Amino acid sequence: MKSLLIKEFRLAASPLSYVFLAAAFMTLLPGYPILIGAFFICFGVFHSFQNAREANDTLYTVLLPVEKRGFVRAKYAFTCVIQLAGFVLCAALTFLRMTVFSQAGPYVGNALMNPSPVFLAFELIIFAAFNVVFVGGFFKTAYKIGFPFLRYGIATLLIIVIAEALHFFPGLKFLNTTTGERLGIQFVALGCAAVIYAAATVISCKNSQKKFEMIDL
Repeated sequence: MKSLLIKEFRLAASPLSYVFLAAAFMTLLPGYPILIGAFFICFGVFHSFQNAREANDTLYTVLLPVEKRGFVRAKYAFTCVIQLAGFVLCAALTFLRMTVFSQAGPYVGNALMNPSPVFLAFELIIFAAFNVVFVGGFFKTAYKIGFPFLRYGIATLLIIVIAEALHFFPGLKFLNTTTGERLGIQFVALGCAAVIYAAATVISCKNSQKKFEMIDL
């Protein structure tokens, strides 16, 4: 597993997977649907899958004396490392906006979602959707990436629409304050999202291992 993960980072990964981590800085943009940053972080991972496919990395790897299941685990592990690196950046920038920049005019008057624990929760949900819809979809064939990514894009759009609409509902205005209100409830939501992310990723990985073992490459 360790050797396969090293191979993912050194050989299969596209430089764009690291470049697109800069999308985390969209968290600082006022008047912008900042959850798009999570989509672009996953878009960077998509480029690594595309890069590996064009290099015929899947066939190369399974010809090595390694288990097919280990290859799947390495792909999921690589994906999670990139996602969690982006999440840490977003969390740091969220803290910055909720403290140092909490009273800045462009943020106070922002009608769209402001960074908060709930924002971070939705980011984890978007990452979970990527792991289930795209990565899980990829391992149905171990080759096709276009349609799984399209389905992931549609799922992300729906998640963002829901997230952006929440604070307009009665009693949920506190979700969009710049300083953070009812943080207890918000951190509970973040904790639940973390559990969903972990569970969805593990289940998707196990399902992908079963599917990949049945594929005749």
